[in-house]
Amino acid sequence: MPSTLVADSVHAGYDSAPVLRDVSVDLTPGGVTVLVGPNGSGKSTLLRTLARLHDPTAGAVTVDGEDAGRLRGRELARRLAFLPQGSPIPAGLTVRELVGHGRYAHRGALGRVRAHDHDAVDWALEVTGTTAFAGRHVDGLSGGERQRAWIAMVLAQQTGVLLLDEPTTYLDLRYQVEVLALVRSLADEHGITVGLVLHDLNQAAAYADQVVVLSDGTVLASGTPDQVLTGATIETAFGLPVHVVAHPLTGRPTCLPYGSPAPAAMAS
Repeated sequence: MPSTLVADSVHAGYDSAPVLRDVSVDLTPGGVTVLVGPNGSGKSTLLRTLARLHDPTAGAVTVDGEDAGRLRGRELARRLAFLPQGSPIPAGLTVRELVGHGRYAHRGALGRVRAHDHDAVDWALEVTGTTAFAGRHVDGLSGGERQRAWIAMVLAQQTGVLLLDEPTTYLDLRYQVEVLALVRSLADEHGITVGLVLHDLNQAAAYADQVVVLSDGTVLASGTPDQVLTGATIETAFGLPVHVVAHPLTGRPTCLPYGSPAPAAMAS
């Protein structure tokens, strides 16, 4: 059964500065949920709070009905995996060695690598298409190859939930589509519950089951791409007029900006 990850009335911030206010999000079990919104709207903060890398000041995050705040580090790492944006490039590590680091939560007290750890690494390499260059050093890969290697590492954790913060950043169009197609297949073929942050609204429309629009630290809209990616919602969130049409091949909403941003949006 696909895993569930829920934020219930979450408030979060940094020091005395609140970022999220009364945010409730229920990731689609076995599906893809995309968080979108303008810069500073709280997307990455919400994702880090869902991953319990940032503690909420109020509300709760639950994984499969259990309070994530009460789960110890290794137990939480067996339930969900998180890949931040801009991960450093490790020097001297092969792809297989990098992916093997994803097994840390499953190893015993002595950290021994067992047969099922090798099986998990092999599976992660296979589903991400990285087996062919598993022996190459990570610092010698292209951007798209490196991103797939990082995704393979978090997949090796063998969790039911995968959280990705802007996984297409700095990638060209081909590699963006490659990574998003991989994300889609992880949900469709392997039942993984995926949550990710994207900036491109048309990519969100193309690959998401659920889109959550954040604005000023609150949820402005949540639902299917057709329900959420409307001209009115996008203009409210981004301060930019947008014409939304159906994609001629897929029927998914396609956002076409026009005009100029509202003065307040430009000032922010």
